[in-house]
Amino acid sequence: MQIEQIYTGCLAQGAYYITSNGEAAIIDPLREIQPYLDRLERDNVNLKYIFETHFHADFVSGHVDLSNSTGAPIVYGPTANPEFEAIIAIDSQEFKIGNIKIKALHTPGHTMESTTYLLLDENGKKHAIFSGDTLFIGDVGRPDLAQKAAHMTQEQLAGILFNSLRTKIMTLPDDVIVYPAHGAGSACGKNMSKETVSTIGNQKESNYALRANMTEAEFIKEVTEGLLPPPPYFGMNVAMNKQGYESFDSVLHNGMKAIPVNDLEAVVEETGALILDTRKNGDFAKGFIPQSINIGIEGDFAPWVGGLVADVKQAIILVTEAGQEEESVTRLSRVGFDNLIGHLEGGFNAWKKSGKEIDTVHRITAEEFAKQVKIGESKVVDIRKESEYCAEHVEEAYCKPLASINEWVKDINPKEPFFLHCAGGYRSMIAASILQARGFRNFTEIEGGFNAIAKTDLPKTDFVCQSKVF
Repeated sequence: MQIEQIYTGCLAQGAYYITSNGEAAIIDPLREIQPYLDRLERDNVNLKYIFETHFHADFVSGHVDLSNSTGAPIVYGPTANPEFEAIIAIDSQEFKIGNIKIKALHTPGHTMESTTYLLLDENGKKHAIFSGDTLFIGDVGRPDLAQKAAHMTQEQLAGILFNSLRTKIMTLPDDVIVYPAHGAGSACGKNMSKETVSTIGNQKESNYALRANMTEAEFIKEVTEGLLPPPPYFGMNVAMNKQGYESFDSVLHNGMKAIPVNDLEAVVEETGALILDTRKNGDFAKGFIPQSINIGIEGDFAPWVGGLVADVKQAIILVTEAGQEEESVTRLSRVGFDNLIGHLEGGFNAWKKSGKEIDTVHRITAEEFAKQVKIGESKVVDIRKESEYCAEHVEEAYCKPLASINEWVKDINPKEPFFLHCAGGYRSMIAASILQARGFRNFTEIEGGFNAIAKTDLPKTDFVCQSKVF
């Protein structure tokens, strides 16, 4: 028996590859399936089952393409109703893979179809669980995402989750290994650990939601408290996972089409495409195609695209560094952005060499910022998360998280200058590109963000977030 966690950092997502005696199972696969096919061939094993813990909201799974390519059936837990052929397991149903078995434990609460898969080893011993979004390391799945589909409140779903954890998970032996679907950085929970593997016993001791004497009322209160609104693409990803989707190979083919510089403007006009520039923020600041948006491939690329672009069906044209076209397409497809028109042939350098119009962002160093800013007079906008801001921030700065830019941008006075920063420059350049695309030129972005500002002599504070508005 072999178990491998295949962890994708940019999505904080764990897929699982399990083999035993010539057969394999894959749990919660990513959208692009070629790495799995290559691995199956290399290991000379047959894929027997594709297990899905639930209808994922934060990424598009590769279950449909993988099933079509291998003939392996897709397995969901009780109450799932996908619009494609699948095995809908009953509670406690067992599936044999080589010399081991995987048992479906229905654990609703995060969603109503959520199912934990218990692996029984060659001797029938309870070895590990693949807990999906039911149980994380240090946290449990948020109960607010399935409210509409389940026709329940988040409190009702939290109560169901409490029962699932107490009757199906916490009753397992303490040495059972816990393999969750996500780790720190995922929006599917609020208190996830950076660790991606644990045990039932360890979680009973360290996970706030598994306290031995915790009442259901206490659980509901603590699990629902402080939940941030889910990113707008979550619902659309659920629909794709439930209904099926265009083949990844087709999406990749479209995204890899090279659009000549002289054709770009006409294609944008015809398709209404968003020009998405995936280069580093420092390169973008020095020059970019007017109206394009910068979300760097080297950061949390896909989640930020999903969080800031309203519709997964939005047409997109990519501007990338040479050789990063395929990676950009792949990451977009993972969160359901399949309407890719192509990429700019030759990238930004080709655009610049053609003599066409370029734009820049007014960026200064933290040292220059320290000289120019007047605390109490100058307006400073900190777009980090509220928790980052509350830990420490420039005195008198405003707390305006990037995630809610589409709400607070309408409050900007276009005639009043302000400084803009995040933690290191990645998020503030996203914001800068969005602001300039909407006609705002009255700001200065800070290179290196708060990490660089903290090294200056500017006064800083850890007071709670201000409630002031623009």
